[in-house]
Amino acid sequence: MELSSPLTYAGDPRAAADRAAALESAGLDAVWVAEAYGFDSPTVMGYLAASTERMRIGSAVLNVYSRTPALIAQTAAGLDAVSGGRAVLGVGASGPQVVEGWHGRRYDRPLGRTREVIELSRRIWRREVIEHHGITDLPLPPEKGGTLGKPLKLLNHPVRDAIPIFLAALGPANVRMAAEIADGWLPFLYVPEHAAKVWGRPLTEGTAERDPALGPLSVVAGGLLAIGDDAEAVRDLMRPTVALYVGGMGAPGRNFYHDLVCSYGYEDASAAIQEHYLAGRKKEAEAAVPAELLELLCLAGPEGYVRDRIEVFREAGVTMLNVTPVGPDPARLVERVRSWL
Repeated sequence: MELSSPLTYAGDPRAAADRAAALESAGLDAVWVAEAYGFDSPTVMGYLAASTERMRIGSAVLNVYSRTPALIAQTAAGLDAVSGGRAVLGVGASGPQVVEGWHGRRYDRPLGRTREVIELSRRIWRREVIEHHGITDLPLPPEKGGTLGKPLKLLNHPVRDAIPIFLAALGPANVRMAAEIADGWLPFLYVPEHAAKVWGRPLTEGTAERDPALGPLSVVAGGLLAIGDDAEAVRDLMRPTVALYVGGMGAPGRNFYHDLVCSYGYEDASAAIQEHYLAGRKKEAEAAVPAELLELLCLAGPEGYVRDRIEVFREAGVTMLNVTPVGPDPARLVERVRSWL
């Protein structure tokens, strides 16, 4: 099992990147840079490439609406070049509130768009001359307003012609696609005890269609990390995040995270969280998050407990443990966990 950490996307990005870089010598294998509707992730990823030597640098995630498939592929190839072959392209559909509200793009055909980005990226990195007509037309045909476009191939020679692609997915169809065509899967609010029940079938179905040349699907999941007799209190730090996603990341009936927590068996709590959050009662929404759910989402407690939790994640199929160390010495936490993997 490998070890990674997410980069906090709020606050000072240089300070956050410097903290992540400091964890490289402690044994961190990868860092994941979010974007949402804050600072763009490729800029921060480039900064990380210049300040690190070994660990992989992944986007978590670039949405498939706000950039063209060609630009997504160019961005990944550029990061791979400046990092010396350490890029990981994490992509996903995001959600309609960000895509329509921030980027002004219609949220349509998320599965088709994601599949197209993955397939075109791999062709572009192989420096194929691209002629493709699907959701995106390359080149743009005359009947859609094209005049001077012609099929092109990537100008540069990439460091690698197969950059790993990880797909952020929660719904059955999207998870099935991840298991079929992606190098890795990036779930969120992942509870290993419920993973087989929620995602077992789509993972099995997607794997049945998977090209053996891709190798086994990598799975990245984890949570807040704290070790000590008083570490259980750290779990409460997850309350605002869970409340935000379950309550506020989408309208009623269109919130993937709300649906996920319902599938874990917390229907009443999910409804309460969403009701409070959408009414502006954020503290009440946070209080409605079940303590049991927070425990399952985190790796926080005495050493023996945390080691047991790591094994639960491993047995559920997680291949890269993604942790956010909490405490005065995050590097020491990373070193300890690294020695157990």
